[in-house]
Amino acid sequence: MNVPIIQRSQTLKVTADDFKKQLRQYIQFRGIDIVLYLKDGSMVELDKNRRLEGDMVIRNQKDGNTDSIHVDEIIKADFFAA
Repeated sequence: MNVPIIQRSQTLKVTADDFKKQLRQYIQFRGIDIVLYLKDGSMVELDKNRRLEGDMVIRNQKDGNTDSIHVDEIIKADFFAA
């Protein structure tokens, strides 16, 4: 009898606290590009001048203004070596 093998997802599931800790660590490294996927379906690429203040990711926009994203709005983050 052949039983199908269920493939595991390659995504890493972490707790909210672990995610925030990892995000804080990666935000500090300027050589890493970060793309955030939000609950509303949008995707946000963070520039190098980003920071985490409390539960808010602060990013600089091209027009010089700043924008903030609450950590709870993020469903996924991709990290790329630049």
